[in-house]
Amino acid sequence: MAEQKTINHLGRDMWFTSLISLLAGVVTSLLLGLLAFLLMSPVEAAESIAPPDPTAAAQNRIEPGQVQRGSLLLKLASGGVAVDAPVLQSDVQMNISGMIARVLVSQRFRNPGTEWVEGTYVFPLPEHAAVDRMRLRIGERLIEGEIREKGAARKAYQAARRAGKKASLLSQERPNIFTTAVANIAPGETVQVEIEYQQTIAYSQGQFRLRFPLVVAPRYIPGTPLGREQVTAFSGNGWAQNTPQVPDAARITPPVLDPSEAPVNPVSITVRLDPGMPLAHLESVYHPITQQHDENGVYHLALRDTAVPANRDFELVWVPQTGDAPQAALFNEQWQGNEYALLMLMPPLAPETLPQAMPREVIFVIDTSGSMHGASIVQARAALKLALQRLKPADRFNVIQFNHQTSALFPRAVSATPDNLRRADAYVDHLVADGGTEMLPALQLALGQQAERGILRQVVFLTDGSVGNEQALFSLIHQQLGDSRLFTVGIGSAPNSFFMTRAARFGRGTFTYIGKVSEVGEKMANLFSKLETPRLTDIEIHWPEDQSVEMWPARIPDLYQGEPVLVALKMARSNLPLTLTGSAAGTPWQQQVILRGGSARSGVHQLWARRKIADLMDGRARGVAEAAVRQAVLEVALAHQLVSRYTSLVAVDKTVSRPGERELKNKAVPTNLPQGWRANKVFGSLPQTATAADFQLLLGALLLTLGWFSRKWLDGKRFRFS
Repeated sequence: MAEQKTINHLGRDMWFTSLISLLAGVVTSLLLGLLAFLLMSPVEAAESIAPPDPTAAAQNRIEPGQVQRGSLLLKLASGGVAVDAPVLQSDVQMNISGMIARVLVSQRFRNPGTEWVEGTYVFPLPEHAAVDRMRLRIGERLIEGEIREKGAARKAYQAARRAGKKASLLSQERPNIFTTAVANIAPGETVQVEIEYQQTIAYSQGQFRLRFPLVVAPRYIPGTPLGREQVTAFSGNGWAQNTPQVPDAARITPPVLDPSEAPVNPVSITVRLDPGMPLAHLESVYHPITQQHDENGVYHLALRDTAVPANRDFELVWVPQTGDAPQAALFNEQWQGNEYALLMLMPPLAPETLPQAMPREVIFVIDTSGSMHGASIVQARAALKLALQRLKPADRFNVIQFNHQTSALFPRAVSATPDNLRRADAYVDHLVADGGTEMLPALQLALGQQAERGILRQVVFLTDGSVGNEQALFSLIHQQLGDSRLFTVGIGSAPNSFFMTRAARFGRGTFTYIGKVSEVGEKMANLFSKLETPRLTDIEIHWPEDQSVEMWPARIPDLYQGEPVLVALKMARSNLPLTLTGSAAGTPWQQQVILRGGSARSGVHQLWARRKIADLMDGRARGVAEAAVRQAVLEVALAHQLVSRYTSLVAVDKTVSRPGERELKNKAVPTNLPQGWRANKVFGSLPQTATAADFQLLLGALLLTLGWFSRKWLDGKRFRFS
């Protein structure tokens, strides 16, 4: 027994020694790993942990002796220290008539330096904008741009650039991101680029709403950078490098101005609004405006401050008087022997005619990445808590949060009991915004489970959508949606509305935009009235059998209460009858319409073409080969003279202006950080918005250190007990 007792003590001592050694090893590994990480990323760590160091900032700036007379030096938050950039000022003139807006955007580039420069500017436009015109204004001369295949347009621009001619190139990077390049701006010279587009006005829940984006928010770029080569002008001049997941990252990440610098790129906005009906309400939601109402019922609006910094979206909302809300609208145009039409119909469906709502399983997904820091996470938390309060006892729910990691409150959806709701409420209170935006795993988790039969499953996705891999996310939604429905809620001053609207379309849901905390209650109440109301499904338009009609979108999406059917049509002749049919939770309905009368408007054929291009581009998420999509889009864009992913506008002056001996410098125009964003949360140490490489490096260092200590400990034990 005495010998057994000795053996027991020996075992206990060995276990205790092992535990202490393991803990010491883990702590040491963590400290060494953290030290290695900080040493490898000194700049990023300093930006994320400590306030800006004036001394370091001063060291990073260009020395006074290097400053050329008249140069504009700007410190960047997105990397680099200072740029000598062209100065930009934009004027926006909107002419709105009924449901169609024609918009002129004038960009004035001024070269304050002593060198000849090429200015490039990455800027946003509405995701549905049909861009069809660009002019280059040099003094009193105007040079009209031409639509060409993208590669051909680029070659023409580069040739003019090399020859010393003034030229401008307008390219689409995303449906809501464009790039203007202007070559050979002389020292002290101002060159103006005028861009025109038209768009339809969104109408829903009794309100018309027009949103004009003013800044391209920094995007999270997942994936490993492709090489370390210097990014050049025509491969892009952004702060992020291309990755396999985002091969054009350098083109969609313009340099971002440090917030300590004064905002740049002032914008003036004027609006001529002819609503065609008496209004009960007219409001610019985020910018104070002045307004005049003339005797013809036309409103003339302008920014009260004349010009504002380009750092948050402009939104205009107008509401018809009771009894004057439109039930249908028709705009038509004859173009090259065909009839084109834009048709809006409000289904005649009253809430009291709808059946009772079904039990629901609601999965809330909230973005807690660094770009959501500040006002955005406050809005998102408030929206989510309000949504939890609207759940009914028969409903089920779960909460998923994501940044560079994804986690869920419950392993699966649970019943909306008071205890579960209290637990969720406390969970939401502690959500903090930091880190990257790895959206794919969160969507996989949200869509990877399906509800029981007889339960309506809805995914509510709260985010600013600041990602660059939209196409991969659309493909995932298309493949894994199943019977779920995806509703996107855009948060913040400049959300990625292209991702939001298209994700909701693939998800057969809707997009809601919340730009400030005071809107949370109203916007979430409207969203939940949709969530709690059975949708209109299986909507179809039936045409006479002997008539060929090309309609976009080809498949009408599900509709929710207060939303109209909006389609663009191409027909051989006008005055066609049609029958609209659908189902509201099993209750069939239909409506007869004759396409007669309406308002003649130029450009309707381009709105039709723009919708067809959007539908063709969606084919990539459905697995259609890129080459086939490209060919189909090229045919439409060239025929209807539109900028697209595969076509660009180029304008070239005939006169050579730059002397051959003078060098040309490329200068990217920096953008502002969106209002309410914090630079250290976006460009901080973990991750660097562009990739998760630093996090992977830290993890690898920790594992290596842990392995080394474990090996040493085991070697020591073998020596002691051998």
